Amino acid sequence: MNETLKNIGNRRSTRAFLPEQVNGSHVADIIDAGIYAPSANNTQPWHFTIIQRKDIIDRLSDAFKKIAKKSDNEYIRRFADNEKFHVFYNAPTVVLVSGDKNNEYASVDCAVAVENMLIAAESLEIGSCWIGLIAYLLNSEEGEEFVKELEIPEGFRQIHAFCLGYKKIEITNAPARKENTVNHIK
Repeated sequence: MNETLKNIGNRRSTRAFLPEQVNGSHVADIIDAGIYAPSANNTQPWHFTIIQRKDIIDRLSDAFKKIAKKSDNEYIRRFADNEKFHVFYNAPTVVLVSGDKNNEYASVDCAVAVENMLIAAESLEIGSCWIGLIAYLLNSEEGEEFVKELEIPEGFRQIHAFCLGYKKIEITNAPARKENTVNHIK
């Protein structure tokens, strides 16, 4: 089977990571995969912030849980009530993906970049998990201090994030795929 298709089929969200940091050249390769993603009119409306400091990653997780407690959304509040929950699953590397506030396609373009990076991570045998929840913090008033600390450029908003690390366990069984999702008109 083609290696790209194999990596797409094998990729699973990893939520248990080994503590050692991801190799720097592998992180660079993963980010390059995002940079080469297609974007509407080739605007490339993204900015990537790589965090490899455990203290910052843990503070982000704690701050998310504080803001989640106040959420009107029951699903989000459940995370705050779980003492053991860490928004990044204790992964050693986190990548924040911010998008240009003035680009109407930034959310989609950034999602395409994230998918490229997740597949690249799988090809390097690095686990990953897409994390949308952190946007609740970083796009809030409470998150402004992190935006400054992390040097997210002016004019960008948090859209996506994902975590990276070496897999503690290998997940091999894929959930069943929905049937009847394709029409083929000839």
